Amino acid sequence: MKLRELESFNAFMTHGSVTGAAQAMNISQPMVSRLLNNFEKSVGFELFTRKRNQLIATSEAQQFHATVLRSLNAFREVETQARAIANDQLGAIRIAAQPIYVDTYLLDVVAKFKQAHPKVSISITDTGLEGMLDMIATRQCDLGIGITLDLQDPDVVITPLAQSRAVCLMPVDHRLAKFETIDIDLLRGEDFVELSIGSPLRTKIDYIFQIAGWPRKIAVEARTIRTISRLVERNVGISVSDPFAALLVDTNKVVARTLTPTIEWDVALFTASRELSAVEKRFLAFLRAELPNLRASGCIV
Repeated sequence: MKLRELESFNAFMTHGSVTGAAQAMNISQPMVSRLLNNFEKSVGFELFTRKRNQLIATSEAQQFHATVLRSLNAFREVETQARAIANDQLGAIRIAAQPIYVDTYLLDVVAKFKQAHPKVSISITDTGLEGMLDMIATRQCDLGIGITLDLQDPDVVITPLAQSRAVCLMPVDHRLAKFETIDIDLLRGEDFVELSIGSPLRTKIDYIFQIAGWPRKIAVEARTIRTISRLVERNVGISVSDPFAALLVDTNKVVARTLTPTIEWDVALFTASRELSAVEKRFLAFLRAELPNLRASGCIV
């Protein structure tokens, strides 16, 4: 039983004659007759009665046609999906990312990607760096977005996308807001709002202040940069933070200032040790295409 035979049978049943089937399939009448004859032999029961060189469908053929039609529709769906996958228009991507990138970077990337690839499903999980690495290792996600700092993990492939530098968030009326760049020694005595202990970024910032030789006064610790940004808006304190935080604050209430010495890290794509699928490669292209906008906003250098 061959696909072309199924198609000839469907065409005959749809158009009611060999002539109509031949025209619909754009082949000769003898070819249709041969296909129908072979198909009848392969099914093992009579599909047609023959009167005066005409084929008339049997009741069994009428019944069997519904099954053939479902099979043809299923095959066409397979063809459609295959073309869609080949053109990066179908598939699924599971993304795990640190909350700051879920709240900022990924929003525009996902929106633009979905506009171009509406049939690709996307799931996003916000998690810390350790959780993201675990999800990649256990195949619970396909792509991860986060910061590298001094990360070394033999089970994860890290593809740097851009470099970021920490900024100091402060209320617009703060005494240091008039400076474009602030030396960390000028921050002595300030109340700080910072990420919780254990965050890779918090660890990096703590190290810089240890080198400076003076302790910070931590007023509030929080798990996410979004919470920290809101607290700075409310004059709870200042924060040494990810520059993406500037996208979350009310610029009428908070300003972001560069720091010296600089605290730098890479924003990167994290994946397992495997070849990316075609649709994942397309998503990576959209991640890279968004970088100029992030650079213009001061989130990356």
